[in-house]
Amino acid sequence: MGSKNNPTSKYSRIRVGLTIGDPSGIGPAIAVKAIARLKGRARFVLIGDKRVILKAGGAALRPQDADVVDLANVNFKDFAFGKVKAEYGKASIEYLDKAMGLVKEGSIDCIVTCPISKEAINLAGYRYSGHTEYFAKKTGSKEFVMLLLNNELVFSLLTRHMPIRDVSSRITRPEVARNITLTMSALSEFFLISRPRVVVCGLNPHASDNGLLGKEENAVIKPVVKYLKNKGFLVDGPVSADVAIYLTKEKKYDCAIAMYHDQALIPLKFDGIDTGVNLTYGLPFVRTSPLHGTAFDIAKRPGLCDPRSLIAAVRLAIKCTSNLKKD
Repeated sequence: MGSKNNPTSKYSRIRVGLTIGDPSGIGPAIAVKAIARLKGRARFVLIGDKRVILKAGGAALRPQDADVVDLANVNFKDFAFGKVKAEYGKASIEYLDKAMGLVKEGSIDCIVTCPISKEAINLAGYRYSGHTEYFAKKTGSKEFVMLLLNNELVFSLLTRHMPIRDVSSRITRPEVARNITLTMSALSEFFLISRPRVVVCGLNPHASDNGLLGKEENAVIKPVVKYLKNKGFLVDGPVSADVAIYLTKEKKYDCAIAMYHDQALIPLKFDGIDTGVNLTYGLPFVRTSPLHGTAFDIAKRPGLCDPRSLIAAVRLAIKCTSNLKKD
């Protein structure tokens, strides 16, 4: 088979930086498993604590499978999987900092992150709600968007990790316009879709029934959609979220704009959690992660740690990085 049609040959030059996430979670185990299953698909740089990686099954990895960057930042004398500790939160942030440094120096092309514990990083003094916000702050990225997707659906989040009571106040005309235009750019650059089609979910039931069940649709979303349509964007909405999600799954649209976190996460996890990926657009590099958390409850049993979502995240990072290199 020629190299043009051989995915191993096509992508193997991409250098993937893979952080183990919270060392006490399932990140180390799924990272080892993912690399073992994706041999030859890319050049892997595994960033974490080598002793933790070995404890999670890393002895099975061969030197040619991955380069291990050992920060040796976990006190191994009392280390245990399944614990929330400030020390582990600090370690997980240090892996991110190291990965960003490797991108900056040109040693890796993209970053795939295993899950961190928001509780642990906050105990360590890092006041961030997740990877996305930390990367954006550290890189000075002002215009970014979180995409959540699986094999069936693609979502862009208008708001991310915040209480439901705060969502309405964040639905403003500038924010909606910014999110839609950034999403269009992400679909074009990451997925090479020349004319992306996007549908905007309503916030309220039935997209407010023309103002009967809320004001956000008529006051904010409709004017923005009309303005962007007049500019030539292929965007519709607001549409009742259930209908918008159905139409997106039926491929009538390339992406749905979700107003809040669970509006996207619930259908994604019902319909393909094993292929679910978190993708950030607007950073100086491609960054993906699996669509699940640290799973502290099973972390001490590596055999139960399922790497499929991480494998999907690695594959997507390779694909998007390769597409960006086609310019």
